[in-house]
Amino acid sequence: MTQPNSSTPFSSQLIADVGISFGDEGKGRLIPEVADELRGSPAAVSTVLKVNGGANSGHTAGGIKLNLLPAGVVVADVAHLCMGAGVVADPRKIWWEARPLEHKGYAILSRLRIDERTMVSDLTHRLLDLATEHYRTHTLGEEPRGSTGRGITPAYHEEVGQWQITYSDFLAGPNYFARKLAQRAQRALDTIQHVYRVPADVFTSFFETLSTAERRANEEGISLGLFAPEEFDFHRFRGKAAPYSLDLDTLTRVYWEAGTALAANIGEVRELILREQAAGRSIIGEFGQAYWLDKRHGYSPNVTASHTYVPEFFESAGIPLQALHTIAVAKAYDTKVGTHTFITQMDDTHPLTARLKQLEFGTSTGRQRMVGWYDAVEKGDALRYGGFQDLMINKIDALTGAEELLICTAYEDPQGRRYTHVPRNEAIRKTLRPHYSRHPGWPEDISQIRHFAQLPTAAQRYTAAMMHALIGTAYDGLARPADEQLPRLRYLGVGPEPSQIIKDIPPTAELLKLAEA
Repeated sequence: MTQPNSSTPFSSQLIADVGISFGDEGKGRLIPEVADELRGSPAAVSTVLKVNGGANSGHTAGGIKLNLLPAGVVVADVAHLCMGAGVVADPRKIWWEARPLEHKGYAILSRLRIDERTMVSDLTHRLLDLATEHYRTHTLGEEPRGSTGRGITPAYHEEVGQWQITYSDFLAGPNYFARKLAQRAQRALDTIQHVYRVPADVFTSFFETLSTAERRANEEGISLGLFAPEEFDFHRFRGKAAPYSLDLDTLTRVYWEAGTALAANIGEVRELILREQAAGRSIIGEFGQAYWLDKRHGYSPNVTASHTYVPEFFESAGIPLQALHTIAVAKAYDTKVGTHTFITQMDDTHPLTARLKQLEFGTSTGRQRMVGWYDAVEKGDALRYGGFQDLMINKIDALTGAEELLICTAYEDPQGRRYTHVPRNEAIRKTLRPHYSRHPGWPEDISQIRHFAQLPTAAQRYTAAMMHALIGTAYDGLARPADEQLPRLRYLGVGPEPSQIIKDIPPTAELLKLAEA
């Protein structure tokens, strides 16, 4: 196990990029910032590792929207773009993202390394995803879960059930792969027909749903002539012999061709990371989703199917547990999609609500996000129970023009009992209302400001108040760490462009004094 390179401004060569809300915090933009900070040093970033999730985690970096590929794509001098063992990846989706980016001049395939244990997702998972949602809403009468429809949860189901197909299977010969895929397809069809009892006409409609979604998502690749429209026609996979059937020959051929075309990219990610670490270089672990969407720490069914916080770095990379520098990412307000309990949700009549909603659409799905006030209780718990050394807060510029800004510092139940930590019992959480601190807004445009001291006083104080509330909830009932051990606000985003970031933020102890003044 290597020691941290003394030349790095981070506490470890291993750096985690994690969200501490419900996703959509802007984690993608962090990777170029860290790479820029380390560029030219012996500890320069050589590797970006996608740690968890699949094509359900949309990141935007350098103006490029990504679902499956690591956001290190936009950093030309990052030598290795890795997918860890904790990722589920459809090989066709890799091609659908990689080819347009290669056409634009980004080097993808020459840098891409897919771990042998990365799990293969395919059409059957997407059909199961749609069938599960239909069963949930039509048979059980529940609200829609808000799945991305990318087949992620069914793919992780197979990992738990010991049925997974991994990228190493593309190196094992066609008969072995064909047998495993045939078994997978039969399980999926049996589940859809006999467990979820999806009507035959609804099952048939799934193929059009997927075709429409992928044609829309890949319009650019089609218009550039990189893909024929037929590439995204899922009807060709439907069987003709029976209502609940698949054309297994076509399915097997298409996925075998897509996967084996990546054979040169499949290998030992764990060895690569150990080698880069031994050479003194830095590795960024890029996480999808966020702390509160972790399948164990979040609230089912509004969670993802993977682990979304720092321990998964080591499981996915396949290396020993050791020091890890964690950078948490949040926004200056909160957003959620799906059917989450949203304690700090803004009133739809508030003038700020309409403005924020114009900015808030999911990168992966295009869904409208709900918007709410900054919830320091959730973020404080991510620090208290998850831990992080640095923080990035994005989109403070979006709050410009509001007369008053609110920060949730605690919850209250109907009996007046106050909570400074998120209850683990959802039945309790649903009864809570927010307790807010109130702060003046600012009318000035801050999008061109690059130094903290140049921000309007109200913006400085609101930033300080966000940190004060987060630290206050995180250490409530505990001894607060020494000033130099408090998490640092390392980056403050004042716009969507890579240049729109403030980096000279005072130490956290000074921000706390400012908030208390």
